[in-house]
Amino acid sequence: MSIKNNLNNITSSISENVTLIAVSKTHPVGDILEAYQAGQRAFGENKIQEMVEKFDILPKDIKWHMIGHLQSNKVKYMAHFVHLIHGVDSFKTLKEINKQALKHNRIINCLLEVKIASEETKFGLSFAEVAQLLKSDELKTLKNINILGLMGMASFTENTSIIRNEFKVLKVFFDSLQKYKSFNVDPSVLSMGMSGDYKMAMEEGSTMIRVGSAIFGSRNYN
Repeated sequence: MSIKNNLNNITSSISENVTLIAVSKTHPVGDILEAYQAGQRAFGENKIQEMVEKFDILPKDIKWHMIGHLQSNKVKYMAHFVHLIHGVDSFKTLKEINKQALKHNRIINCLLEVKIASEETKFGLSFAEVAQLLKSDELKTLKNINILGLMGMASFTENTSIIRNEFKVLKVFFDSLQKYKSFNVDPSVLSMGMSGDYKMAMEEGSTMIRVGSAIFGSRNYN
C-alpha cells in the first residue's frame, strides 16, 4: 500500500483528540513529502542532525517532534524550530532547552519521559522524580519551556497484558498531575503507543501516538 493509503487507514481509526506523529526517522525526504501531500503535518525524528537537514529542505508548516533520547548539548541546533521535545528525562536538559529557547525568544513545548518498561535500556524518570521536578521551586525559574505532559514507551514484549498494564499505570499517573498546573506546566498530552501497540495505547487514554513503519514501511538503515 502507498504511504497515503497507510495514513488514511490510521487516521480513520483514531479519534479527534489523538494526534498522530508520523515517525520519519531514517526515511527520505520524498517519503515525507508524500505523507505531507496526503495531509500529514506532524513528523518525528530521533536524531537532531537529520531533523535539521529535513527542516531546511521541507515545507515550513511542518511541526517537527524530537522523539529520541536527547543530549543537552545538541538542543541548540533545533531550538529555533522544534515543535515538541518528547524525551526530556532530566532537569539539566530542561534548563538547557530553556536557555536555548530564550535565545530565540521562543517557548519550547516538552514532554517528560517516564520509564514504564522493565528493560534496563529504556530511558526515563521515575514517577517520584517527575513529581519532585514538577513541584520544585527551580522549575518556576524556567520561563521559556512549557511541560505539556508525559511520554512513555512500553516494554518490548509479545505479552500484551504487560504492555496494557504499563499504559494503564502511566495514564493513572498522568491524571494525577493536574495539581501541578502552572504557567509552564499544562498536563494535556500523554504520548504513548507506536506502530505495534498504538490501538491499545489509545484504548488506555493516549492522546498522541508515534507511528513509523505502519506508515512508511520498514526503516532504511543505509
